[in-house]
Amino acid sequence: SSLDNLYPFAPLVPFFFLLFFDFLVVFLSVFLSFLSPIQDDVLISFLPLAHMFERVIQVRNLPELTRPRGAPCVFFQSQWSPTCEDVHISYLPLAHMFERMVQSVVYCHGGRIGFFQGDIRLLSDDMKALRPTIFPVVPRLLNRMYDKIFSQADTSLKRWILEFAAKRKKAEVRNGIIRNDSLWDKLFFNKIQASLGGCVRMIVTGAAPASPTVLGFLRAALGCQVYEGYGQTECTAGCTFTTPGDWTSGHVGAPLPCNLIRLKDVEELNYFASKGEGEICVKGPNVFKGYLKDEEKTTEALDQEGWLHTGDIGKWLPNGTLKIIDRKKHIFKLAQGEYIAPEKIENIYIRSDPVAQIYVHGDSLQAFLVGIVVPDSEVMPGWAKKRGFDGTYTELCKNKELQQAIMEDMVRLGKESGLHSFEQVKAIYIHSDMFSVQNGLLTPTLKAKRPELRDYFKKQIEELYSSISI
Repeated sequence: SSLDNLYPFAPLVPFFFLLFFDFLVVFLSVFLSFLSPIQDDVLISFLPLAHMFERVIQVRNLPELTRPRGAPCVFFQSQWSPTCEDVHISYLPLAHMFERMVQSVVYCHGGRIGFFQGDIRLLSDDMKALRPTIFPVVPRLLNRMYDKIFSQADTSLKRWILEFAAKRKKAEVRNGIIRNDSLWDKLFFNKIQASLGGCVRMIVTGAAPASPTVLGFLRAALGCQVYEGYGQTECTAGCTFTTPGDWTSGHVGAPLPCNLIRLKDVEELNYFASKGEGEICVKGPNVFKGYLKDEEKTTEALDQEGWLHTGDIGKWLPNGTLKIIDRKKHIFKLAQGEYIAPEKIENIYIRSDPVAQIYVHGDSLQAFLVGIVVPDSEVMPGWAKKRGFDGTYTELCKNKELQQAIMEDMVRLGKESGLHSFEQVKAIYIHSDMFSVQNGLLTPTLKAKRPELRDYFKKQIEELYSSISI
């Protein structure tokens, strides 16, 4: 052709282009190999967290054992891997290692991340606007979703229909069918799915134990994969993770290949490793090397063999998965000598509809527990009205009869969960303002600062103890 006459080497252009491209790839690979971080390298993070380049460096900085098989790579290897089409909504604190790891995975797959507008009460509006496909969530929020759904089923007939539809979807889940286009979805669950934007296909929960009842229902109602993990900041967010195809609840999955897990005896709480129960200890390249300039705290967390003592009590299940059953950290004795794990109790009481936050207090000089409760400002007015209490939020917080009703609901949940009588609170104080990072009562990862809470409510705690004699 005339074009071939003008450019006689035109047919060879694709060949030379590919040859040049291959040479460029080889050159960059060799060049970057000299820049590749090694296991002992350290990265100082000072750029905004949203900078993808920093995210990639931090993932490359993981040890070779961790990188292909570590916490974020559970997604890489599964059929449910994130893609460049995925969207993640970020609302957890960026100091939260769980949030950082999820962001790293999404960035590495070329996905997009949207940040909520800063008010957790408007999270649903943000999700409707962003329409995320990946939703990392803490159990507290899952509980709220579950409670809100069933509170709207305000008649016995509506509740029966909702539970019946959920059972039909759960039967599909047990057979490995995860979908959101069934008849039950179109009739009952599409509004629930729409409240999260209508596109969520993957939920990852962690940071605290999740209720099997709640997980089972939401897995069916939302028609998406729901994974549960366990870990701490000190072990790079995760050390166990549930696997695709295992849609059972009540455990946090099997150990990740990047770490070992063993259980250690906790004699004071009657947990023994010989029975498959004990404190969870983690060892591997994902475990941190210590707290900066805090040798004492480092020694408490890491033993001489490099095992991280998490302070959580776990139990091995027959299928090799781990179940979180108790908490060793912050335990204390009551006057009669009973050991109390307050966080376990708080995780049960927080399921009460009107309760937004709670702090359970006790010490060795007292015979019983008391609690500081912050009500949910959106839920409590309606909850109180059904029980004949009217007034503003502030007025309701001061109502002694309503206070007693809230405590009775908490105690009911405690009994259903198997708490002993000495693990139940005997009196509570209603506080109208939320615990927060700003007022110094929560850590940046939204964990309770127990010493600060004790000092802040010292007067109220003393009044609660003086008001009851046992």
